[in-house]
Amino acid sequence: MGSNQNLSDNLNENIIIVAIRLPVGFERNVENELVKIETVDGLVCCMKQLIVEKNGYWIGRTEDLDCNESGSLEHEVNPDEYNRQIHWSSIPPARLVSVTIDKSVYDVFYNLCCKGSFWPLLHSMPDRASFNREHWKVYCSVNEAFANKTVEVLERLAGDEDTRPICIWIHDYHMLMVSSFIRAAANEKNFNIKIGFFLHSTFPPWDVFKILPWADEVLQSLLESDLIAFNIQAYCLNFVDCCQRCLGCRVDRDKLLVENGSRSVCVRAMPIGIPFKEVEELLKTLPPNGSNEIKEIVCVDRLDFIKGILHRLYSYETFLQKYPEFHGKVFLLQITIPCRSDLDVFKSLKVEIDQQVGRINGLFATTKWTPIQYIYGVVDQIVLFKNLRDASVAMITPLRDGMNMSAKLFVACQMNSPPGVLLLSKFAGTADTMEEALQCNPYEKEGVADSLYRALTMPNDEREARMIALRKREMQNDSVSWSRSFLDAIGSTVKREGSPLYNLDMRPLEINDFNDYLPKYIFKSEKLALITEYDGTLVPSNPSPPHSSGIPASTYEILQRLVERPNMNICVISGRTAQNLKDIIGIEKLIYAGNHGLEILYPDGSRFSYPMPDEFKDTCSVLLQSLQELTCRESAWVENQGAIVTLHLTPIPKPLRPDLIRKARGLIEKVGFHARICDEVIEATPPVAWNASQAVICIMRTVFGIDWSERVGMILVGDSLSDEEAFEKLRGVAATFSVVSSVRSKTSAERRLYSIESVHTLLDWIDNYLMRKQNGSGYNGFF
Repeated sequence: MGSNQNLSDNLNENIIIVAIRLPVGFERNVENELVKIETVDGLVCCMKQLIVEKNGYWIGRTEDLDCNESGSLEHEVNPDEYNRQIHWSSIPPARLVSVTIDKSVYDVFYNLCCKGSFWPLLHSMPDRASFNREHWKVYCSVNEAFANKTVEVLERLAGDEDTRPICIWIHDYHMLMVSSFIRAAANEKNFNIKIGFFLHSTFPPWDVFKILPWADEVLQSLLESDLIAFNIQAYCLNFVDCCQRCLGCRVDRDKLLVENGSRSVCVRAMPIGIPFKEVEELLKTLPPNGSNEIKEIVCVDRLDFIKGILHRLYSYETFLQKYPEFHGKVFLLQITIPCRSDLDVFKSLKVEIDQQVGRINGLFATTKWTPIQYIYGVVDQIVLFKNLRDASVAMITPLRDGMNMSAKLFVACQMNSPPGVLLLSKFAGTADTMEEALQCNPYEKEGVADSLYRALTMPNDEREARMIALRKREMQNDSVSWSRSFLDAIGSTVKREGSPLYNLDMRPLEINDFNDYLPKYIFKSEKLALITEYDGTLVPSNPSPPHSSGIPASTYEILQRLVERPNMNICVISGRTAQNLKDIIGIEKLIYAGNHGLEILYPDGSRFSYPMPDEFKDTCSVLLQSLQELTCRESAWVENQGAIVTLHLTPIPKPLRPDLIRKARGLIEKVGFHARICDEVIEATPPVAWNASQAVICIMRTVFGIDWSERVGMILVGDSLSDEEAFEKLRGVAATFSVVSSVRSKTSAERRLYSIESVHTLLDWIDNYLMRKQNGSGYNGFF
């Protein structure tokens, strides 16, 4: 009861499930009548009770099904037929919201991107994956369609008086980009929501995941969730590692937290369960098993290369060769459920399985005994459960699997005495908790054959002991427990007054947090150079026209202190003019780079200016006037920064910005300038072969000589699109930090900082490092 109370305290009773399919399938026959589709879907089994209890919505796709204007099925599905299909629940059809996707689009989305790209990569089989940018665009468009339908449901619920957040629970690799679309809409419309994401498949290590060309975008989207859950701890750690190494996020591996701006995203291991009690109740209605002289080895898989069906057949062949005394005494029942994808790789796999089954039967079969019985197709649930109940061994040996529901169903079905034995691949997610199973390496044929022999000859008391422990765990951690624990976890991320959740928040950034990154760039260097952006990095971006009144005292003090350190050089770079920047800061020993490096002022008074044709200066004046005329009726304002004209968008409401940006871009490009569009500004830059990265290299060569990279450690900090050019060119040469508001801001920098305060902490680290170096105490990894 405590679990339910916690949930009701934190979350609205309305739960929205977003998954690729609805929990009911229908299609039209030749008479255009709506008829039931037989489907097998583990998620439906796990979520059915939750969606009824919480009176929630389920958003998904149905094939060839017309819906009413809202997308619900209430006027389309005959209630009697509906209830026969969903016999276990009473979900009103109005609570099922269908997303309409054109079949040709869906084929690209599902077959070519989901199954062709994500599925093999997530299962650490990148050699089977293919990547196509157009397929990825289709994937994103389908995810956006699901998000839009979710927003429609949120808008229906927005009028409710309940102010608690509504939980949106997104499922699996088909929906990796949905979180980002929903979060963007929620921020714009002020929806009070909590987003949870559960990945049912495996999640690979960083060195595999980075193969995905859109790895950053996927991670960024997932981090718009409040809770991200996986089946086992190893997948959680892989994900956290990817966030740090791909995105440069600060993470807490002990608490499994990832920093995303002002939010701490929780990552949790929550192994999925099955409806254990329902399986038991169904089995009680079946007739008891008769005495079987031949022992059954049951295998249940969907047709898929990750399931290791071919490897299993080869291992079984090895068993028959090695243990001939079992000829005529055992048979292997391989139940293969058709794959939902029609990719050639799955068709070829079926052909090869058929051939190997025939070959092995041809080698060993007799007139009275067939060693392999093979069923390809959807098996009735009663038949499936009966075979799982009566089997002496369940041989569940995937090459890689996020969890594996067949193993759990076998355990639930083992009500006989003596029970069967579970032979389980150590690469299935279930292996993490099913320690009592006989675990094997499916790649080693002889090892699997020996484990199968041990399972078949295992004493009854050992069988009983192992199965009792397995059943107890699966009974406790069933599908209801899993769904409620997930909602309890996402509910605990709701911060309530008077009850700070210290265990769910990243601690504030500290000096020591830079110890694992910065030393590799600067520890062995004779000198140190800091190149930092000004607005948005050292000080907050100014949303109004700059009337410079200096910088905060704390910023001034630390810059002054740093620049006085031996062998330390600092350059402040900005879109402002160099002289304006110097007037604001007022520290003589700094290097000032204005107009994103088109002009540079050195401490000795020397100056660099990129040669600008006179016509560009005239163009700036014309462009300034035309942009002022464009925005004269708006609250936006235009700033002439010398060689650059900047249109500030901050005062403009977000819904009005796209049209203004389009018109401003047209004016800028019409005069031959480049339009650089950032979060809050549009910069019109002259078409010259010079950018911030070239300016930084110019400064380093001028100050330190052409061999600067061998002697000087560089730290580069910025926040704008212009800084990205430098991040990209100098990544690996310099320690790079991007100051961003959230992970949605794509960056080439190796590390992210989410506030001006974080930049000051970085400056404190540099100051401490230089002080220790000056005092001769060196660097020992701690401050």
